[in-house]
Amino acid sequence: MAYSKRDGRPLEQIRPTKIVTGFHEFAEGSVLMSTGRTRVLVTASLDESVPDFLVGKGQGWLTAEYQMHPRANPKRREKRDGRERPLGGRSREIERLIGRSLRAAVDLAALGERSILIDCDVIEADGGTRTASITGGFIALALALAKLNKKGALRRPVLRDQVAAVSVGHVDDALALDLCYAEDSTARVDLNLIATAAGSIVEIQGTAEGSAVPRSEWNDMIDLALSGVQQLARSQSEALTAAGVELAELMQKKA
Repeated sequence: MAYSKRDGRPLEQIRPTKIVTGFHEFAEGSVLMSTGRTRVLVTASLDESVPDFLVGKGQGWLTAEYQMHPRANPKRREKRDGRERPLGGRSREIERLIGRSLRAAVDLAALGERSILIDCDVIEADGGTRTASITGGFIALALALAKLNKKGALRRPVLRDQVAAVSVGHVDDALALDLCYAEDSTARVDLNLIATAAGSIVEIQGTAEGSAVPRSEWNDMIDLALSGVQQLARSQSEALTAAGVELAELMQKKA
């Protein structure tokens, strides 16, 4: 068995994961998602309206915002991201990824004409901030939907799938799951995978650094990433159960 040179964990295991739900008093769903030394505050907020392009169409919407706290890294960022000026390209790309990933889990028609906004604020970054945001975002989403369901505001279950995300890379001549920054920054290949608990893939982002990578190695990385998604899906379910939410009650039954 190969072990990480950075933190000593087996390379096929995700980093230690800690999930704290309900940390935020006002948000309908909230979670502090920690994976290794990366920590992300995620909230899900409900709005009884939809964007103009969906008005009158009988369906809802889900979108996301993402930003880094100025001291998320060892050195403070000079400027805080602000909505009054254009976001950096990286932050914009990540929040679009989060939105796409979580919309894959939701039947927007079943949601009705209301919106869910997922806010992801990275307070400490050590790799995998986008994947932690997606994994934590699903938990916050489920908590918010549970509140709607309890009020009788939903006519039928909204969730189609359980979604989580993880990174994988080719590091030190071995495949490693859930990369920390030191691993990510030196990886020959870095891949982010978003998938369902059942193993269906939502999105893959992957790039080789230097020479091209054989198809067989990509397949191995995808298989390892899917095993990581399953590990995270179990943690999601356990966290929701501990918060008094049974995920099965929010999920649509498969045909």
